[in-house]
Amino acid sequence: MSDKQTLVDSCRHFVLDMDGTFYLGDRILDGSLDFLRRVKETGRDYLFYTNNSSKSPEVYIDKLAKMDCHITRDLIMTSGDVTIAFLNENYSGKKVYLVGTEPLIKSFREGGINLVEENAEIVVIGFDTTLTYAKLVKACDFIRNGAMFMATHLDINCPVDGGFIPDVGSFCALISLSTGGKQPKVLGKPHKETVDMIVRHTGWKKEEIAFVGDRIYTDVATGVDNGAKGLLVLSGEADMETVRQSKTKPDGIFADLKDIGSYLR
Repeated sequence: MSDKQTLVDSCRHFVLDMDGTFYLGDRILDGSLDFLRRVKETGRDYLFYTNNSSKSPEVYIDKLAKMDCHITRDLIMTSGDVTIAFLNENYSGKKVYLVGTEPLIKSFREGGINLVEENAEIVVIGFDTTLTYAKLVKACDFIRNGAMFMATHLDINCPVDGGFIPDVGSFCALISLSTGGKQPKVLGKPHKETVDMIVRHTGWKKEEIAFVGDRIYTDVATGVDNGAKGLLVLSGEADMETVRQSKTKPDGIFADLKDIGSYLR
């Protein structure tokens, strides 16, 4: 039996990154739907997860539906969901200033978060593609005055057609410099809070969960660093040179989801 076979045999629940893993842009990757079918046929489960907190889960549900992948809300999670759960569990009722898009603001309100524009006790930085200088000024002022500093995730850039756009990590670098070095509490991949929430949400044990994605420093690291498994697919950002340069080593390296699916039994 190959090492890859033994590894995949031990994986009972797959947490799937989307862009670069399940699809590229608006094109579904070959074998992705067959992979999901094999997961269910072999008595396993899956969940889609994205660090991108600029869009609502419903946007991703619609996008997947156009690729003939029809899922319900319980099969997708974002770093925004993890942040909402963390705030409710640890800082219920606290006054939160959120730097985010309208869909994220709506999700926070529906999640029971007490959003404010003044006298914030906590500042949360999301992937705000509607970011303004006024929002940055406000966030920095609150943090300087003692508000807790949080971020939904810490990706530096977000890949788009033709290149990259600044993501939450870039926003937080600016805020940190402006506030005398204050660093955020980060909640998305690759942090423990994401794994804890997925364990609670799915009922699977950490050792049975595999995080699958095309980025070592987020997708793979989430599993490897937190007692789960990290499977790298070479269908997106990372290549073998990335693997050689990375301190984080994947538990397994596969061409794509189709390749992983070939070991499901």
